[in-house]
Amino acid sequence: MRVNSDRQIYICVPVCEKSFASLQIAARKAAEIGDMIEFRLDCLEPAELEKANKSIAQFLGSLSVQTILTFRPTEQGGHRAADYAARNSFWKTRQSQEGIELFDVELDIAVGLMSSNSALPAAKWSRIICSHHDFSGVPANLEQIYEQMANTPAQILKIAVQANDITDCLPLFHLLERARSEGRALIAIGMGAAGISTRILGPSRGSFLTYGTSENERGTAPGQITARELRSLYRIQKIDRQTLICGLVGMPAMHSVSPHMHNAAFDAEKVNGVYLPFEAGDVASFFKRMVHPHSREIDWKLQGLSITAPHKSTVMDYLDWIEPTAKEIGAVNTVVVGADTLLGYNTDAEGMIEPLNKMVGTLSGLRVAVIGAGGAASAAVWGRRDSSCPRPGKGKPPGTTLPDLLHAAISGAVLRLCHRDQCHADRKSWRGD
Repeated sequence: MRVNSDRQIYICVPVCEKSFASLQIAARKAAEIGDMIEFRLDCLEPAELEKANKSIAQFLGSLSVQTILTFRPTEQGGHRAADYAARNSFWKTRQSQEGIELFDVELDIAVGLMSSNSALPAAKWSRIICSHHDFSGVPANLEQIYEQMANTPAQILKIAVQANDITDCLPLFHLLERARSEGRALIAIGMGAAGISTRILGPSRGSFLTYGTSENERGTAPGQITARELRSLYRIQKIDRQTLICGLVGMPAMHSVSPHMHNAAFDAEKVNGVYLPFEAGDVASFFKRMVHPHSREIDWKLQGLSITAPHKSTVMDYLDWIEPTAKEIGAVNTVVVGADTLLGYNTDAEGMIEPLNKMVGTLSGLRVAVIGAGGAASAAVWGRRDSSCPRPGKGKPPGTTLPDLLHAAISGAVLRLCHRDQCHADRKSWRGD
């Protein structure tokens, strides 16, 4: 296998096309942004696979990046209904194929290749990735699966499991630590939005590579982000064990523009830091197992968190200290991770009221409608505490339905907050999209 000694972090771009011609076009595009290309031959139509079998080695030899060949069955997330016999036959014909650095085979195939009838020489095993995929979640026997894979002579091991919550990433980070201590090369991926931290932080914690899609292309697994985002947004090549980690905690969190703003700020200020989206459904478990300095199960330089829906109020139960303003509002949107304690703050009120005061001079005497009943709405009402606006509650008292609030905001109000540019001072009506 050709190894680029100048790089410690590899971004692999998967290409999955129905025709061999499209596969070649996609591969050349992927070679511009990736360090490796994974050729998903299971995506090819049967007739196109025959074409690929005849000329793919020559084509791969023309590329300037390392290559991985994959033929994934449907039960492991692939696009080909191929049983063991079909896959075993497919790989046997490629044992002597040159021009390909790595072959990604499933655990059952690797075990079969160890048998006495078809045993591979050590030189061949140096080109094999032994992989396991689980799209339902983190299996209870993940450690045992890793041990089975580690018992093969495969050069690289790969485990990809569905992460349904940020804490599902913990077993994968733990496996990376174990593999490092045992001298094994491992790729550990949490699929899905909740697993994005394994894709971004994994290489700095020992993962052999991470996966990123081509620009605007669909991924070959849930939660894949683009290779350009990995390089430019998250600056993955600069992340190491000393990188300061911050993030947005919510469910969902992937839609937020916060990573774009904060990572750009880190880059501009030359701070070795990264800001990630953390999709946490169980905020209590997340704060206990990954955040609080006294109980977390991961060694990382976590510095602070932004909190968004639906956790701004519930997160208060897991903090050691909360500023008085945040207590009055009943919501926290910022958590500072100290050496021993977690500190909670609320910046929503000031963030909303200050620009409005600059816009209109003062809110005094104006009628303001606050639409919402979450933490941000509570902060807005607290910031406008000199008005007669009722504090949002869990119920819906008379006159607080959405149409009622819109009517209150429109009829006779001097200040109106509308969607983008669709609200004008001289308009008699309001419309949204």
